[in-house]
Amino acid sequence: MATIRLLSQPLRGGFGRTLGMCVTEARPSVLVIFLMRFATGAALETRVAGWDVTRVCATAVVWELAVFAVYLFNGAMDLREDQVNGSRRPIARGDLAPAAALTVSLAAAVAALLGSLVLGGLTPHLVAALLVLGFAYSGPPFYLKRRSSTTAVVGMSGGLLSYCAGFTAPNVPVQDIAVLPMLAVAGSLWMAVVGTLAKDLPDIAGDAAAGRSSAIAALGERRARWVLSGAALGLALTFCAVSVTFDTPLLRSAGTMLAGATGIAILCLSAAARGNRVRQRRPYRLFMVTQYAVHIAALLPETAENILPIS
Repeated sequence: MATIRLLSQPLRGGFGRTLGMCVTEARPSVLVIFLMRFATGAALETRVAGWDVTRVCATAVVWELAVFAVYLFNGAMDLREDQVNGSRRPIARGDLAPAAALTVSLAAAVAALLGSLVLGGLTPHLVAALLVLGFAYSGPPFYLKRRSSTTAVVGMSGGLLSYCAGFTAPNVPVQDIAVLPMLAVAGSLWMAVVGTLAKDLPDIAGDAAAGRSSAIAALGERRARWVLSGAALGLALTFCAVSVTFDTPLLRSAGTMLAGATGIAILCLSAAARGNRVRQRRPYRLFMVTQYAVHIAALLPETAENILPIS
């Protein structure tokens, strides 16, 4: 009912200004990393006969619309905790009405669904799955965001769906490539485990105000920092070990993740990430930078040639 009441409110400001703030609210850094996951999945299928660049680009636009809809909806539904946590995004600071954000989110979701139906193949199923997960995460009656366990599951699922959406975008028979599952699982776990903990670290007060049961709050800040450090290093070391053991071309990406994990551990266990919220967000910022770097390493031409040797 709260969502319906918000949608019934009039929109404020011009369309262009509103749309710009909606993009800011949906977090451009998040939109870019989802696009990079999609691009990485698509890059691993570039040797398939009949690969259609136009179709893949159109699928990328549809996928980004779905991601945009989900994260904008999340911003509108996170108003209370974002205000308590001192967020400077447009809704929390009062520049963007939740009604406007919800209306644009709904329009983007509908556009993504219609676009996916035009494209066909697996795309409509993947887009629908992402939208259902995203709205169940933020909205009634499930509010999956209120528990760290379900937050991690949704985060990992969103990552895996993005890789899959890119990989299946050409809509032709796919190759038997074992590299994609390795990268997809490692990248999605990085998002689900490390990202969830790092994001919650500076938001304990806001999460408590919104009734969220976060792992950070349950563990206590001191223990949570050790758990976050161990999770980041453990995942990165496992990724490195698997890459070496199976002689995959992902060692550069794995090494990049290990460097980022080491930095996160140093930040968490030192005074560099303690004090005000800006300092406490440093592990999360490094987590995001590491995500970008891992995917850039996987997309470099030399890596792509190794993954897909010309026979």
